[in-house]
Amino acid sequence: MTIKLIVGLGNPGQKYDDTRHNAGFWAIDAIAEALGGQWAEERKFSGAVARVAVRGTDLRLLKPWTFMNRSGQSVGPLANFFKIAPEEILVIHDELDLPPGRMRLKQGGGHGGHNGLKDIQAAIGSAKFWRLRLGIGHPGHRDAVVGYVLTKPPKDERKLVDDCIIEIRHIAPDLTRADESDLMQAINSYRPAS
Repeated sequence: MTIKLIVGLGNPGQKYDDTRHNAGFWAIDAIAEALGGQWAEERKFSGAVARVAVRGTDLRLLKPWTFMNRSGQSVGPLANFFKIAPEEILVIHDELDLPPGRMRLKQGGGHGGHNGLKDIQAAIGSAKFWRLRLGIGHPGHRDAVVGYVLTKPPKDERKLVDDCIIEIRHIAPDLTRADESDLMQAINSYRPAS
């Protein structure tokens, strides 16, 4: 099994650039840079797409220009057009249930209230896609979540997330083999240097 599409989730527009909800955008930009991908706006896929070759695999990177809760409107059409199966998709997103500086790679599961994942699941008709969850921490109360994800993290928290992204950048070519246990182990056991 080879990953053929990596999606970074976020909200379009300058006012959201540095907010926690855009951690997926931060990561996919780093991956594109590491792999030499050039972003091109693709209106039919409602997003920016980069195409790169990794070890003989034709890999597409996607940044949806839809808002987070409509991410499926971008992922669905691209996956359908290029006949990419759910198991060949890796979605990178912010994760409230992990502290900044931690990340987890897994396949399938629920959406955990994450509207971007929920919409992708509905659009591709499956939850079997891969997820790379970037920890952003939790505000402590459910009612504070919306304001929390749409604000900028303090510098120390942003650095911890950036440390994860530097690690992702280093292993970018390996993300096409998400199902290999050594890769999963490396990501899931990652700790930022203190």
